[in-house]
Amino acid sequence: MTPQDVITEVRQLVQDTRVPFRYSDTVLVGFVNQTLQRMVLLRPDLFMVVDDIPVVANEVMQSLPADSYRLVEIYQIKDGGALVEVSREMMDQSDPDWVIEPPDVPVNYVRHPRNPNKFFLYPRPRVNLTLIGEYVQTPSQVSLNDQIGLPGAYETSLIDGVVYLAQSVDNEHVNTNRAKLFQDSFLQGLGVSLQSRSLTDSESGAMPPAGGSS
Repeated sequence: MTPQDVITEVRQLVQDTRVPFRYSDTVLVGFVNQTLQRMVLLRPDLFMVVDDIPVVANEVMQSLPADSYRLVEIYQIKDGGALVEVSREMMDQSDPDWVIEPPDVPVNYVRHPRNPNKFFLYPRPRVNLTLIGEYVQTPSQVSLNDQIGLPGAYETSLIDGVVYLAQSVDNEHVNTNRAKLFQDSFLQGLGVSLQSRSLTDSESGAMPPAGGSS
């Protein structure tokens, strides 16, 4: 899926198929990027990546890569052991001096309670390390023929979001309700797909195995 694919469908829906176009490709690509930014706020799970996370030696507080939106999980030290998540409250109560203890190989990580792009390591690393973790990646700006890193099933939602933006800036009053229609479709499509995850992602909601009882 590329912005060009999305724009082709958008032009059909907004009846903008004859040259000269009302909306240039540049304007519509801008709407594609704006819609992706809205989607990461509504459905961060669609933008999760597993990647290397570099950490700085002798520092308790660490930061995710610059393109991150929020932390999901830290799994392990690269080529090393797993890291176990613990709460800040537990660490503070069990060992108030944990942030100043001597550096060593980390065994725990703690989420920052107010900053989703930062976390703490215990003990603080004695050397520079690389972790393997999962985080929500902020969508990068795409050009007309770039690949969009979304599952193909969400192309319709992306189209709805772009049409909503295009119709919202149109000066014709007749398009006011039409813009709202596509906004609702955009939000509903993302919401329905989120609700359906309970059927496949949870043990209680998952379908029984083939040949098993319901």
